[in-house]
Amino acid sequence: MSYLIEAVLNSEEKNNLREFISQLQESDQRYLLRNEILSSFDSFSTTKSEAQPYFSSNLGKLIYYTQEIILEKESICLIIRPKIAQQEAYRIFEDLNYEAMTVQQLLDTRDRFVNHFHPDEGDVFEIDFRPFYDYSPTIRDPKNIGRGVQFLNRYLSSKIFQDPNQWLEALYSFLSLHSYNGNTLLINGRIKDRKQLSDRIKQALNLVSGFPKSKPYEEFRFELQNFGFEPGWGNTAGRVRETLEILDELIDSPDYKVLEDFLSRIPMIFRIVLVSVHGWFAQEGVLGRPDTGGQVVYVLDQARSLEKQLQEDISLAGLDSLNIEPKVIILTRLIPNSDGTRCNERLEKVHGTDNGWILRVPLREFNPNMTQNWISRFEIWPYLETYAVDAEKELYQEFRGIPDLIIGNYSDGNLVSFLLARRLKVTQFTIAHALEKSKYLFSNLYWQDLEPNYHFSLQFTADLIAMNAANCIISSTYQEIAGRSDSVGQYESYDNFTMPDLYHVVNGIELFSPKFNIVPPGVNENVYFPYTRSEDRPPSKIEKLEELLFSTEDPSFIFGKLEDPGKRPLFSMARLDRIKNLTGLAECFANSPELQERCNLILVAGKIHGAETQDNEEREEIEKMYRIIEQHNLHGKMRWLGLRLPKSDSGEIYRVIADRRGVFVQPALFEAFGLTILEAMISGLPTFGTQFGGPLEIIQDGINGFYINPTNLEETASKILEFVSKCDQNPDYWHEISNQGIERVYSTYTWKIHTTKLLSLARIYGFWNYTSKEKREDLLRYIEALFYLIYKPRAKELLEQHWQR
Repeated sequence: MSYLIEAVLNSEEKNNLREFISQLQESDQRYLLRNEILSSFDSFSTTKSEAQPYFSSNLGKLIYYTQEIILEKESICLIIRPKIAQQEAYRIFEDLNYEAMTVQQLLDTRDRFVNHFHPDEGDVFEIDFRPFYDYSPTIRDPKNIGRGVQFLNRYLSSKIFQDPNQWLEALYSFLSLHSYNGNTLLINGRIKDRKQLSDRIKQALNLVSGFPKSKPYEEFRFELQNFGFEPGWGNTAGRVRETLEILDELIDSPDYKVLEDFLSRIPMIFRIVLVSVHGWFAQEGVLGRPDTGGQVVYVLDQARSLEKQLQEDISLAGLDSLNIEPKVIILTRLIPNSDGTRCNERLEKVHGTDNGWILRVPLREFNPNMTQNWISRFEIWPYLETYAVDAEKELYQEFRGIPDLIIGNYSDGNLVSFLLARRLKVTQFTIAHALEKSKYLFSNLYWQDLEPNYHFSLQFTADLIAMNAANCIISSTYQEIAGRSDSVGQYESYDNFTMPDLYHVVNGIELFSPKFNIVPPGVNENVYFPYTRSEDRPPSKIEKLEELLFSTEDPSFIFGKLEDPGKRPLFSMARLDRIKNLTGLAECFANSPELQERCNLILVAGKIHGAETQDNEEREEIEKMYRIIEQHNLHGKMRWLGLRLPKSDSGEIYRVIADRRGVFVQPALFEAFGLTILEAMISGLPTFGTQFGGPLEIIQDGINGFYINPTNLEETASKILEFVSKCDQNPDYWHEISNQGIERVYSTYTWKIHTTKLLSLARIYGFWNYTSKEKREDLLRYIEALFYLIYKPRAKELLEQHWQR
């Protein structure tokens, strides 16, 4: 972007730049983000009577690409985003000379902004992961970020295929590796080396080619064994032949796509751990409580789908005779004072599974006042190291061995996954769900002010540890990794940042690493399905939920009585916290008399009484909701239900709203993905979703849903009103958007698609980790240094604070 600065300074536009900087200096604001920068420039252009598109001038372009401005006494610092996943920083002085800034200089500038200046260079600890990524391949084109497995497969295949002997030896060694409970899989000792493997494949192909495709594997099993082939190739002659043909092609004409097809069939994963430590993790009575919601639903649905896919894969591989039962364990914490939930039970079977379990391991009783009760996700950090040690023993007992794959969820679960995977030497996947650093503005700069409530020093350190240690990072969307051309991604925000007086992160994560893979979740199609499937909708449940939503009066959990229940319902369902922004939707509705005239607002949240919650943020949002209702006199125009719905009811509630041609609005200030958006869309509800986060990749604006800017209440109300007006003029328009939303989910966001891809990733990464013998020990030792030198001392401090409670 230096060329743009040069272009401005070498033209008459430099006077406009000087005046704009002068205008910024006159304001009290010293740190501006992109929206504020654009707004300030629009105001400046208006005063100059030169309002015009940004790209009509070099100065306009420069301002458009600027993400942050920091104003200092004698200079101005511009942080510019020239393209996705790239950042540049420049300092412009009073005389309009300028210089490029290093990352270290930028972080020092940010420190000065919050009065934490380090006068001596090197006076702050620097974290730099860049050298550890020099050993591994990196993606070049930003468009391919999140397609890591494709890149890795191509890159490593091209290297290993160049040496046929090395390639065959690696393949033979890998196939010789597999067994289950003492039963040899794939090949046995009759195939003694790589050359013999190739010969025997051709002999086996001659054998199975003479059988009918449907001939069961068990009827020719012993003939294959004589050639050296054990179970695992297929359940029928046709399936065995396909698998052997793929392998034969792979040996004779190696190709990365053929390799992927082959590895996707290999039975190598039977035991999976999903780690979700914090919160009230159970199947009933927990949704709507603090620290539960989308993540609990996600993990439960993922566990069911993984078991089902594993069962299907095992059967297709011809392993039924071995009586292999795949096992999926959700590892969470046991809460003795469980408040009527099942969170105090060690084992709970996952509904709808044969061998899926919730395994609850208690925290060690360092402080019974804390560990006997629910602990917020912001407070759980001191207990995780010993929790991982105890969990390892419990998992070994349940599996009678070690798992094949560990998948972490959220920051604390990912840290535990790292600790377990490090000890067990197992493939580790991480799923962030949400990175709090992106959700809480300036949370790293002002971490010391926020530390008493949020303990971000521990969380952000845990994030750095887990994301760099992981073999594979699963994200739901592209923007979660690298953002967009005009916004920074969640993982990208960890690339460089400062936590004043603690450390500088110079290179926190390599966005172009092939460990990043986009695998969006699905929806539970047994619970969430179109409102038109009347045969699957019990009339008694429909009637009960209609009464609950529109007429039941019970001040213990319902606030508001509708004057005209027949109006089109605007519906939203979420936790009452600041980020989910249900109060923002209420305010949007309150500020639009026309919306109030044509629609009712119906909100389903966890609570309606502040005294019922232990969560400070939820209590504040409850109080704010009441202020909005009273200030704008929304009585008779909205209903607010504070309840936790059984899962089957949460699916039907969308359909009841759809029966009345309602609208779903998701007004979050930021949403990492947006499961409720998928649930609403598959139910047939036209959906308005926040433009900040994952919904941008789910919704295609104006085709199967609509974007809203939840910070612009007037614009949001206007978009909803425009849709309602079109529906009033043409009722088919509601059905058109409804049907497009349903089709969007079924084509892209099912759990079948998710788990098929996830297991394929696990097999491919497992293969390359084994064959390439990746040297990760130096990286893991560096990560351990962060854990023991930064994380543990701060966790100990927090534990001491807990003793005072």
